[in-house]
Amino acid sequence: MSQQDTRAMLAEALASVAPEADFDTLREDEDLRDALELDSMDFFNFIVAVHKATGIDIPERDYPKLTTLAGALAYLAR
Repeated sequence: MSQQDTRAMLAEALASVAPEADFDTLREDEDLRDALELDSMDFFNFIVAVHKATGIDIPERDYPKLTTLAGALAYLAR
């Protein structure tokens, strides 16, 4: 999956939990939970959506690696 495809998938996953969010205005280093006002359940549902879209198992210990766009892109690129 290219970085552009990964970014689009992340936008779709975020839209599923925060439909009002403007993904295009997010900075890569901005905490998604703060920027999009995601509570713990919203963030968990984002992780589940990423898993469903990619098939990648994301253990709970790795959740902090997906709190920013840059972190999520790096994590999924590995």
